[in-house]
Amino acid sequence: MKILLAPSERKTKGGESPPINKNSFKFFEIYEKRVEIIKKYDKFLQKTEDIKNFGDDKTSVFSRPTKKAILRYSGVAFEYLDYPTLDIDSQTYIDENVLIFSNLFGVISAKDLIPFYTLKQGAKPGFDIYKAHKEIFTPILDEINEKEIFIDLRAKFYEKIYKPKNAITFKFIKNSKVVSHFAKAYRGKLTRIIAINKPNSVEELLKINFPDIKVIEIIEKKGIKEIVSEVD
Repeated sequence: MKILLAPSERKTKGGESPPINKNSFKFFEIYEKRVEIIKKYDKFLQKTEDIKNFGDDKTSVFSRPTKKAILRYSGVAFEYLDYPTLDIDSQTYIDENVLIFSNLFGVISAKDLIPFYTLKQGAKPGFDIYKAHKEIFTPILDEINEKEIFIDLRAKFYEKIYKPKNAITFKFIKNSKVVSHFAKAYRGKLTRIIAINKPNSVEELLKINFPDIKVIEIIEKKGIKEIVSEVD
């Protein structure tokens, strides 16, 4: 089982690892294509004045220090996941089974080494970066998805990059209303608890006791199981 997560706009700075190189990322076979996209962003960064969407750091992305993606992102979901406080086995589970859909780098694993960057959701650095990611990563993810079910905890926006055919999704309900913004916290909580329990099947996943989350219905449609859950 693989867990799909959205990135966060909030990120930690710095890093103790060297700048990006072929060993920084999962999916070595498409490294050059990934680099082509990053180079386009890098070039656009030098001329844009759009600080809101692209930040004010004009240094090359290729020159910046890196750290694990799971430690780089620091938004709500990642706060509730709280990776640093997990035991080693659970951290390893996250490293090996969580895929993050970066706006800039495309599909990366939790342990991939990435630099600090700014690219707001939906912003286009002179080209449709989401379409480019989709073309590169769809064949790779389809092959994985044929063998493994995906636990898709992303925001719907990231279906622009990839929409799985075999997946579990969660809908959070509170006081008869769908939870929207705070859903990020529940996605982080779910990821943490899944990492601790390490289920190997949907049946094992549904046997997990998720604090503050109660499964009330499972809706199946075209290979997607939507788990409707009531939250406190």
